[in-house]
Amino acid sequence: MAQHRQDDHELECEPSDGLGTELAALAGRAGQRSGERNGDRNESQTVLRACEVLKAFHHLGEELPLTEVMRRTHLPKTTSFRLLRTLIHGGLIERVSAGVYRNSFGPVSERPFRIGFATQGDTEFAREVTRGLITAAAREHVQLVTFNNRYSAREALRNADAMIREQVDLVLEFQTYERVAPVIASKFLAADTPVIAIEVPHPGATYFGADNYKAGLMGGRALGRWARDHWDGRVDQLVLLDLPIAGSLLELRSAGLVDGLRAELPEIANTPLVRLNGRGTFEQVLEVLRKFLRRRGARKTLVGAVNDVCALAALRAFDEAGAAQLCAVMGQNALRGARTELRRPGTRLVGSVAYFPERYGDELMALALNILQHKSVPATVFVKHQLLTPRNVDLIYPLDEASVIGFGRSSATGRRDSEYRNQRGVHA
Repeated sequence: MAQHRQDDHELECEPSDGLGTELAALAGRAGQRSGERNGDRNESQTVLRACEVLKAFHHLGEELPLTEVMRRTHLPKTTSFRLLRTLIHGGLIERVSAGVYRNSFGPVSERPFRIGFATQGDTEFAREVTRGLITAAAREHVQLVTFNNRYSAREALRNADAMIREQVDLVLEFQTYERVAPVIASKFLAADTPVIAIEVPHPGATYFGADNYKAGLMGGRALGRWARDHWDGRVDQLVLLDLPIAGSLLELRSAGLVDGLRAELPEIANTPLVRLNGRGTFEQVLEVLRKFLRRRGARKTLVGAVNDVCALAALRAFDEAGAAQLCAVMGQNALRGARTELRRPGTRLVGSVAYFPERYGDELMALALNILQHKSVPATVFVKHQLLTPRNVDLIYPLDEASVIGFGRSSATGRRDSEYRNQRGVHA
């Protein structure tokens, strides 16, 4: 009752024309609206007007003052107020404060938001992101229009044109090649379509993805501590498996790793550093490492990998060379194959920095809706990272454990390799 008295007070100073006058005015306005059909005597005009009030709220949780509800529905103040109060009783609208109301039901609109999503390609990471986005889009009543960039700069350009033809409201762009990012961005800018760039920045787009320097720093520090504790800090060489096609931002991952190593192991500054290209499938990266080991020979080596495909290929290469005990590897992404390896007794995978792609969908959808609703958003949104090691992997991913119980060294290694054999090392 107290709430109703306060609501009524909002209208105390407003003159009432009377219900009959109000309905007559509504009928006159209704007749003037273009394209509106004649009413059916079996329809409830009150229910129809209540539907108009619900449609005024464009998304779940949107808050509108009474005056904005009036503007969007073209209904008088008294009618808008009474309908809002009725919808509050029905549990579809909440009263936030005096004259301000929140949608607690969801969008009731003729056309939901249409978001274009161009996924990077067919990898575990990309599949996790896609799965999360599909779930989030269904929950938020958003139409998700999906495309596959297939790790191709040309395909990414074609998909950009296709999304513009589809007239999507916003684009989620997940493609690897920094060199085509400005071209893709210019297409969407000309079409006045906002863009969220996933993992690889695009000019003018909101960036969502890894804090690459921080992720590298976390891995480098852990690798340096391991070398100090197990090898007394004596390292013969440092190998970095990079991904040049992803551009300057991803270089920060390697820079962070080197800085983290130096913070824990200052003498590493005098250790020979070798950079190898980590682009390609597991088998392609493995062949690069095989050639390297044949040329340079096995020695105490710290390996900083740009992603888990490269990390697992390094473990395999040293194992084949009979030098598994001469390497220590740090991965990035903490995907399932790496998590399986971390559970293997005696693994030389020191750790892998987690990115949690299974969480991307919810976070990306929230960011996209804020942009579409013209809310203020930061230019850069970093995901949270955590270092996974043999000690904590089961705490962070407990549901994985059942799938690897009973695996010995050879079977776990075979499972790890098979999971990544067809994966590409181009993921950022």
